Amino acid sequence: MGSNIQENNHEHNHAHSNHKHSDEDYKKLINRMSRIIGHANSVKTMMEEHRDCTEILIQISAVKAALNNLGKKILEDHINKCIVDVVGEEQLEEKQKLLKDLNDAIDKFVR
Repeated sequence: MGSNIQENNHEHNHAHSNHKHSDEDYKKLINRMSRIIGHANSVKTMMEEHRDCTEILIQISAVKAALNNLGKKILEDHINKCIVDVVGEEQLEEKQKLLKDLNDAIDKFVR
């Protein structure tokens, strides 16, 4: 709904601006999500097998951390690629420092 795929240049456009993400970037994120889904499915199997609750909780914690890290990566990419494109390249060095500070704050918040 909010995105469309342009087959000829293999980039994804979002409705909120003209920025683009490469298919390679999306493929990495999708592969990461697929691993998380596989991990979550293995937790479900552990539950079906009535495995030890502690083991299950440890694996659930790992899935949660993986999802948080994926979300953080998507947010960082959005900040670094999308917002920078909107703001422009003037005073790039100052903007890069601000972006680093923002990314650090996000990292601390997600922990």
